[in-house]
Amino acid sequence: MGKSNQLGFWVLTALVIGNMVGSGIFMLPRSLSEAASPAGVISAWLVTGLGVLMLALVFGSLAIRKPNLTGGPQIYAKELFKSGSHASTLSGFMTTWGYWIGNLAGNVALITTFAGYLSTFFPILTSNADWFTLGSLTIKVGNGLTFLVCSLLLWGTHFIILRGMESAGRLNFLATAAKVAGFVFFIIVGLFAFEQNNILPFMAPRMDEAGHALGIMSQINGAAVNTLWAFIGVESAVVFASRAKKQSDVKRATILGLFIALGIYIGISTLVMGMLDQNTLIHSDKPLIDAIQTVLGPIGGKLLAGIGLISLFGSAIGWLMLTAEVPYQAAKQGLFLPAFLKENKKGLPVFSMIVSNGLGQLFIFSTVSKSISGAFDFVIVIATLAYLVPYLISSVYQLKLVVTGETYTIGKERINDGIIAILATGYSIWVIIAGTADLKTFMYGMILLASGILFYRPNTKRKQSGDLKIKSARSA
Repeated sequence: MGKSNQLGFWVLTALVIGNMVGSGIFMLPRSLSEAASPAGVISAWLVTGLGVLMLALVFGSLAIRKPNLTGGPQIYAKELFKSGSHASTLSGFMTTWGYWIGNLAGNVALITTFAGYLSTFFPILTSNADWFTLGSLTIKVGNGLTFLVCSLLLWGTHFIILRGMESAGRLNFLATAAKVAGFVFFIIVGLFAFEQNNILPFMAPRMDEAGHALGIMSQINGAAVNTLWAFIGVESAVVFASRAKKQSDVKRATILGLFIALGIYIGISTLVMGMLDQNTLIHSDKPLIDAIQTVLGPIGGKLLAGIGLISLFGSAIGWLMLTAEVPYQAAKQGLFLPAFLKENKKGLPVFSMIVSNGLGQLFIFSTVSKSISGAFDFVIVIATLAYLVPYLISSVYQLKLVVTGETYTIGKERINDGIIAILATGYSIWVIIAGTADLKTFMYGMILLASGILFYRPNTKRKQSGDLKIKSARSA
């Protein structure tokens, strides 16, 4: 691998922070206030923070103990079964498929949020005036322009990454540094503008779709999927482990990135609840901008919108890099279509990037007709559930290593990793149960995973054909 594609500690840390602190930081305060009272929101953050810390420790440990298994948490699925078996290949393929599609959906949430924040400077992006008609479909001016903006961001970022992964990583690092500075500024302003009355009643009930009141525990369950969305991306350094300059940097970058992101999320989401009354917050498409405008006026809103655009641009770089890397690394492990192994002269997975971003374009077609917040809410749940399966599998795989003693020589390390793996497994199961409690959501998640079956058989046929050619060559 050329040096232009090797990633150092700070670039890996920036990828972790940048991929976690993306669209979620801008939209989640509204989603969380709708799902839970202030007490429920803060409790959900603390529970999720602890659970994700356990997952981060699992990822870090596996990156060191199994450095040959690169490409992300979904790769560990095949290791749960006998090497070379159909069960091993199928589990690895299906988990990779769900994780990859989840990435594609998450990218759309990020890109559409970018368009939403750009509308602060260009209000025409929210115009409901008719633009033109295609058959029975009338395209609104705002929807059409939003589609164009999203497409330009998608493919512009695509060509930036093609120039070299290290240079794209450095650009992501600069964007991440700018966003962290901006969010620190927001937290300072929020501390002075916080009004206690806005978070009262602190433990107010919320209503479900049937009109039944939800207690504090039900609220925490409801907010769990949303808060986990904020930490999707904690595995970013693990996905790029094969490109890291030092394997030890993977675990360090994951842990440091998580703590910085956790501080930003808890600080901002709590302060926003104190800067806006709950009704205003629940109905806001740009909650952070609306919050800071109550203190600094329109100038403050435009300043934060600018920071938001920089943040989302940096996150787009990180996520598009990660999305293309997932099937590329899976193909290296024999778990995905061999075509995804195709590289350009710089060693970048060019075929994977084209297919991933092409599918992302299709997702953009399907969401720009909705409001920004509507598209974001839908994508959050479906994408998060797609991520939870490989997260759970990673924890279970860590447990397998602990039980068998593989890679362990010191008993204390084995016990510590066992406790961490049990907590990470329990957390993953809890969020999956909470996220699939709604039948509609469960069905969407199952359809998402089941769709991969269409591509599994062609993959196994090609793999078997390749194995036969190798055997024939050896016997000749």
